[in-house]
Amino acid sequence: MIPPIANRFVAGDSPAEALEHVRRLNERDVKAIVNLLGEHYDERDPVAADAAEYRRLVADIAGSRLEACISVKPSQLGLDIGEDVFRSELTAIVNAAAEHGVFVWIDMEDHTTTDATLDAFETVAREQGGGVGICVQANLKRTRADVRHLADVPGKVRFVKGAYDPPADVAYADGARIDQEYRTLLEYAFEHYDGGIGVGSHDPAMLEYATALHERTGTAFEIQMLMGVREDAQYELADEYEVWQYVPYGERWKSYFYRRVMERRENLRFALRAVLTG
Repeated sequence: MIPPIANRFVAGDSPAEALEHVRRLNERDVKAIVNLLGEHYDERDPVAADAAEYRRLVADIAGSRLEACISVKPSQLGLDIGEDVFRSELTAIVNAAAEHGVFVWIDMEDHTTTDATLDAFETVAREQGGGVGICVQANLKRTRADVRHLADVPGKVRFVKGAYDPPADVAYADGARIDQEYRTLLEYAFEHYDGGIGVGSHDPAMLEYATALHERTGTAFEIQMLMGVREDAQYELADEYEVWQYVPYGERWKSYFYRRVMERRENLRFALRAVLTG
């Protein structure tokens, strides 16, 4: 059971709890990207177990007629064991999702996994003719070239500022420079992509910039934000734009919850209030 202090950011232990949260979101015109928590497995058993749960999850989403998709992590699907393991499990999930008409996002992890993740995405996206998306990180110096390459790959691209604290030789560290790169990447995407743009940001300035690009170019896009972060803004934006909330669930909630708490002062204040008043 997820304790009250964490259930702002995590939907529950089980798929049923996650889908119930999705149902409540859909009632407020917000769609959901559902993620089973788990990462960096170095044994096959947890990889196989999570992959099987994702295949069941896409069937449950399709059967419930909810507005939802799924998101998977490469290291959750065995990338730390071997690229062949990751590709095999990813392909099986994408194939199952395609049968049910459910979209699959592939999360991006640290910079050492970028090539393997992009290569796997391109392979499955071309095989399926779409139905899958990838995340790119504005703080990585390589991302401008990656975004140009991805322009003709079927599927979607989520743009985020980036995390994981990569080394200076591969990434920008200055916040202003990362913001500049983020805007440049969005400009290119809105000018050269035929839709399929996910703006993954809670930054009001970046969301305003994206909506201005949309109004200027007419290119379709969606806004993606995390469960528990600026949810009032999510509901307000959903009155006018397509909004998706990233909805994590599962027993491995602790590390995810601590990351959310520590990354923003507002989240830390929430956790402290919950401890003091609980």
